[in-house]
Amino acid sequence: MTLFQRGALCLAALVLAGLTQAADNVKLPGTIAMTAYGTGSAGYTQMVSVGNLLQNEYDVSVRILPGENDVSRMTPLRTGRVPLCACGIASYYGSEGVLMFADRQWGPQPIRVIATSIASFGLGVAVAGDIEVETPADLKGKKVSYIRGDDALNLGTEAFLAFGGLTWDDVERVEFPGYGRAFDGVIAGQSDTGFTMSVAPPAQQLAASPRGIVWPRLDPENKEGWKRLQAMAPYFQPHQVTAAAGDYGKDNPWVGASYPYPILVANADQQSGLAGGLIKVLIEDHDKYKDAAPGNSGYALEKQNMQWVIPFHDEVVAYYKEIGHWTDEMQAHQDRLVKRQQVLQNTWKAYTSDAPEDDEAFREGWMKARAEALEAEGMNPVFR
Repeated sequence: MTLFQRGALCLAALVLAGLTQAADNVKLPGTIAMTAYGTGSAGYTQMVSVGNLLQNEYDVSVRILPGENDVSRMTPLRTGRVPLCACGIASYYGSEGVLMFADRQWGPQPIRVIATSIASFGLGVAVAGDIEVETPADLKGKKVSYIRGDDALNLGTEAFLAFGGLTWDDVERVEFPGYGRAFDGVIAGQSDTGFTMSVAPPAQQLAASPRGIVWPRLDPENKEGWKRLQAMAPYFQPHQVTAAAGDYGKDNPWVGASYPYPILVANADQQSGLAGGLIKVLIEDHDKYKDAAPGNSGYALEKQNMQWVIPFHDEVVAYYKEIGHWTDEMQAHQDRLVKRQQVLQNTWKAYTSDAPEDDEAFREGWMKARAEALEAEGMNPVFR
């Protein structure tokens, strides 16, 4: 069965009656709707496989709404059209109220994590293999891609440069109108780098080109390098990447970085029991779906980062406490993240009550108010 056909079955299942189901102490609604990346993405494929599990084991239908960009994925979550989003790192930007979420229509979102996937792939700056780059510091003076209108990719690139003690001023910035065009430019010699997932088709194409591909090493023992990287993009974490385009694998991993993808989130006020039931299924039934789609291995309990950058949903915390997988240190971290969200939302409410009408002035004023409020609480604003 093709991915399209499986997705169509998930959508068609909506015609079935949605009564509350219960099996092995799992309680879920009869139908679950969510947004995810587009139909060709790893995130969509994973959610289809989870949907198949829920249908087969719990008689729960899953409706997946594919979205090609952050707005189309996250707007239904904000408006309450769907209770879940299998999002990307934009969920973190949303919780912080930055980048596209610094707009007056958005602001900081009350987003809470249900589960994340950290699998064998990584995310980072792919470099043409013919320019002798081994670490991010070696990118000094090289041609580095900048994607117009794509804050996430540019910030990731900037964070990698920071690991090497570099900024955009230390490299030749080459602008492209889109992600795909940037990799076309690398292959053509117009640029030397592109930010991507280590197994993405553009990375594979670069690896197969005459230029080849390398992934700069991010030594986990380089504490200062990681401090600089995470000060700019705290969602990254060190990762031994065994699935990457080029001459990399289990015997020759890329000592690099990653962050979760997808990030399954709900709003904090989603208190229907959905989050608690879903995390129970994802953790306890992992063996039943771990091989059903690439990346599903990343939902295993031992792969969950218990002290990441977005707070867990309350029902998820309750589940981890129930199974004895929750510590005082985790609770303290969770409390700090929840407080951070509250500070941001209180600041947004106060700021928007008398904010400038001009869009640029609005954004600048918000970012200033946001930074001041977080610093007053001893919290790193990260974005300015």
